[in-house]
Amino acid sequence: MFDNALALRNVTAKRAVTYKTLVSAAVIALAAALPQLVHIALGQPGGVRWLPMYLPVLIGGCLLGTKWGLAVGMLSPIVSFLITSAMGEAMPAAARLPFMVAELAVFAAVSGLFTKKIAENGLWAFAAVISAQLAGRLVFLGAVAAFHALTPFTVGMIWSQIVTGLPGLAVQAAAVPLIIIALRGVLLKDKKND
Repeated sequence: MFDNALALRNVTAKRAVTYKTLVSAAVIALAAALPQLVHIALGQPGGVRWLPMYLPVLIGGCLLGTKWGLAVGMLSPIVSFLITSAMGEAMPAAARLPFMVAELAVFAAVSGLFTKKIAENGLWAFAAVISAQLAGRLVFLGAVAAFHALTPFTVGMIWSQIVTGLPGLAVQAAAVPLIIIALRGVLLKDKKND
């Protein structure tokens, strides 16, 4: 969708990369900061229930498309881990980091597959988010099942966390598309005037 907005404004390819880089950096920063705020307000259980890092990553995928979204999804947990490690308490924890990198990469890449459809009709954001959530959670669960001998996690433990996180997924399944529809209205407003 962001590509469509840039094309409407006849932005050069070089400048488009600059804008996408800035938007990606903002999404990654939000993905690192939002969990901190939730953990301050609600503690660690609040993070498991509301999944705050997922919201900006889903927005990033819907806005930026698959390739840029994939980068945002992969970098968000890594940046959060590096910043919080320097502060003394890594989030996500080192054992969880590879799984979250894979999961959030899938979240952003799958939601990014819908970016052109969203540009045509904002309601596609609902399908984008729900598809991304299902695919990402399945990847996390599947990765834990595949690497259970190398990780402290069990499939049962991760399934329990998935169930605990259903309220967060439900809120995001409604909130992210509404945010994307609003952003679409702002970013593509010139298109309506043609």
